Amino acid sequence: MIVSASYRTDIPAFYGQWFMNRLAAGWCDVANPYGGAPYRVSLRRQDVDGLVFWTKNLGDFADHLDSLRAHGYPFVVHYSINGYPRALETSVTDAQRSVAHMRHLRDRFGPRVAVWRYDPVIDTDLTPLDWHRENFARLAVATRGLTDEAVVSFAHIYRKTRRNLSAAARRAGFAWRDPAPEEKRALAARLVEIAADSGMRLTVCSQPAVLVPGAEPARCIDAVRLADLAGAPVPGRLKGNRPGCGCYESRDIGAYDTCPHGCVYCYAVQNRALAQRRFRQHDPDAEYLIAPASALADASTP
Repeated sequence: MIVSASYRTDIPAFYGQWFMNRLAAGWCDVANPYGGAPYRVSLRRQDVDGLVFWTKNLGDFADHLDSLRAHGYPFVVHYSINGYPRALETSVTDAQRSVAHMRHLRDRFGPRVAVWRYDPVIDTDLTPLDWHRENFARLAVATRGLTDEAVVSFAHIYRKTRRNLSAAARRAGFAWRDPAPEEKRALAARLVEIAADSGMRLTVCSQPAVLVPGAEPARCIDAVRLADLAGAPVPGRLKGNRPGCGCYESRDIGAYDTCPHGCVYCYAVQNRALAQRRFRQHDPDAEYLIAPASALADASTP
């Protein structure tokens, strides 16, 4: 079993001690985000084929990775580095520091451990498509040699995403739009070239319509990469989480509406005030990152 930690929240940045406590216990409980029964996930080494972390700030969690390696857990770190203005990413650490974290990963564990994510691409008058070409190129140079893959995607404009983006635009005085498919493909084609110049392959997350020559479908949960890192086969079957997803099957142990980063485009946070409240109330010694009873109470709060 591959454990995802987590595409629902930033566990390394905000809940690292909880994760390590649960690892020591050998299991964690997860509140079902879709209203079903909660479930238990074993974190014992004999049950875990690999760990996949998702973060925008590895920070102090980097110190725990040596312990994971010592106990034989193969792991991959998806590191989102966008370098966006504060109007879009309210409290994300600066790109230079994140690149330094990736360099630490490369130096300590090799260039296959980290995957650079430049996503989602947001088209605003603060970050127009030409700006993304230049920004991606700058970050690709900074991360050259630190990874072999750059994952990109364009923002999925869900109802909550549209609401949060529009509210942020009114507050900060910017405009945004969802680019036409041909504009997305044109940018993706340029990003393929830029990534290749820095020794990376470009992959596209869950958006087959954006695939262009030279780009590949992303497998963010990738049993092949984990097997390379483990030096042994990692069992798994392809089972995407949504249409167009190329991931291997995994169990995610995070919770929605718990990341206080404040990224206005985030699909995993419907209400930042709720996320901040849950973060303040979080108990690192609890079995759940957020207990089902808390989630139910929050859902009933206006």
